[in-house]
Order: sequence, then C-alpha cells, then structure tokens
Amino acid sequence: MTLLQAVSADGRSGTGGSVSVTSINACPRITTTTLFEKKQRREPITSLTAYDYPSARLVDEAGIDVILVGDSLAMVMLGYDSTMPVTMDEMLHHVRAARRGVKHGMLVADMPYGSYQVSNEEGLRNAARFVKEGGVEAVKLEGGEKRVEFIHRLRDAEIPVFGHIGLTPQSVHTMGGYKVQGKTLSAVEQLMRDAVALDRAGVCGMYLEGIPREVAAMITAEVKAPTIGIGAGPDCDGQVLVLHDILNLTFSPAAKFVRRYGDAAALISNAVKAFKHDVENGAYPADEESYHLPKEARATIETVVERKRAVGSR
Repeated sequence: MTLLQAVSADGRSGTGGSVSVTSINACPRITTTTLFEKKQRREPITSLTAYDYPSARLVDEAGIDVILVGDSLAMVMLGYDSTMPVTMDEMLHHVRAARRGVKHGMLVADMPYGSYQVSNEEGLRNAARFVKEGGVEAVKLEGGEKRVEFIHRLRDAEIPVFGHIGLTPQSVHTMGGYKVQGKTLSAVEQLMRDAVALDRAGVCGMYLEGIPREVAAMITAEVKAPTIGIGAGPDCDGQVLVLHDILNLTFSPAAKFVRRYGDAAALISNAVKAFKHDVENGAYPADEESYHLPKEARATIETVVERKRAVGSR
C-alpha cells in the first residue's frame, strides 16, 4: 500500500497524524526522470536563465521546468564582453542565490570556461562544488565527442550532466564569432556525431544552440535525451531563453530567435525618473510616507519648546 492509499478520506493517516493529500501532490519537483517522461509524452520542456534570488523565485513560481544559472550572467549581470572571464567563485555566488528561490524546478549550473578544460580531475572537483556548495541538480558543459570521458567521470560521481552543442559561446574564438553552426554537410555530420556521443554517454539532456531547424529536428528524433533549443527551431523537446533577453534588460541587439515578452528596461527607467522628479520637487516623501512621534511624546516636546521660548523672551 502506498502512502496515498493509506490516507483516509478525512485526510488522516493510519498513524493518527494529519496528512494532506494536496500537499503531497502539489508542485512535484522536476527531476531528470520528469524530463525524459516529458519527451516520451511529447510535452514541451520550458527553461529560462535566472541569476539571483528574486528572478529565480519568480521564474520558478511561474512553473518553468529547468532554471539555468548560465555563464551568460557574465554579460547580462557582470558586464563582461563575453562569457569567457566569469569565474567559478562568481558562478557559485549566483548559483547559491538562485538556489534559495527555486523550490519546484530543476536547478542547473553552467560550468564556466576553464573550470573543466584543464583536466577531468579539476573539472570533477568544480562540478562537485556546484552540487555540494551550490545545491544544483545538474551541471551543463559545452562540447560533444571530446567531452565523453569527462561526462563518464561525472556520472560515476552521481552528477547529472546536460550537454551543449552547436553554437558554444566558450568556443567563440575558434568559431570566429557567434555564428550559426551546422550549415554544411560535414558540419551537420559532426553535430550528429556529437549528439549521439552525448546521448550514449548518458546526459540527462542537451542544449542545442544556433543550428538550423532541420538539423535540430534530426538530432531530437535520433537521441533519447531531451533536447532544449535556443535558436534551433520549434522541433526540439523544449526551449530556453535568457530571462534578461525576454524582458529587454540587455544592452546589445537581440538575436534573431529572441522574442520580447516584456519591457522591464522601460519600466525601471520610468520608475527611476519619476522618483528623481518627486524628490527634486519635494513630492517625496509625503506626510503619509513619514513616521510620526506618538501624541504623548509630541505633546511633551511641544511643552518643552514653549518653555524654552518663554525663558528666551524674558
């Protein structure tokens, strides 16, 4: 008999303690199993980035499946020109903040450049830090066939892994810029080999970035792992975007695949200008936005002031 079967109609368990069936079923945590089941049922997977407590909490409460603390925070949060400079310590700082806001979704951390390329041993230590210190459920790393050995090491350490192929920002220098990948037959064949290699290595999912829709569709049909696209067309098992992109909080031209769902930049700018105007014109703070002395204390002070005035006038 399961726990739910043991709960009687009045919500009381066999031990006499009160058990809420609703609370047991409410908001089940998203796991790697959840994602595979969604792929099998052809239910779209949703993913967004989040880099701090308030954004992670809002994204999570909106029901997003996978919350990614991406190394894109280097650009959108820290003002770097690329993802390359961000460090493990900087990533962990943001991961821990996001962890406090996520209760339902699956929290995933990007392994930053240099944290796993030097050696598998160093990469394993850094991945373990994300799990142990950051509280993530999985890590994400870039690369295909060449990452297979490292992925096996991570899985041996019980660390779930997301792959990332196609336009991989940590390879921006070797790619010659942020360019769509997989546009030639040989490039498509390499992407297919990379995807199959990641799948056989046991990744719990793979991000497909900046590749033709047709190629993403072939990969999605070929692999067992869920695919999450960004600039890879609608045929992936799920989609991810950068939160700041959909809110117009970035300061660079948007990529072709970005859709604006709100204008937080205008909202913030207008609010700040309104505050400045009210302060400069004496409209803020108003009396109702100020604290006041209790009547007794105010009366006492007024009495003392009056006495001082009377003494001073003699």
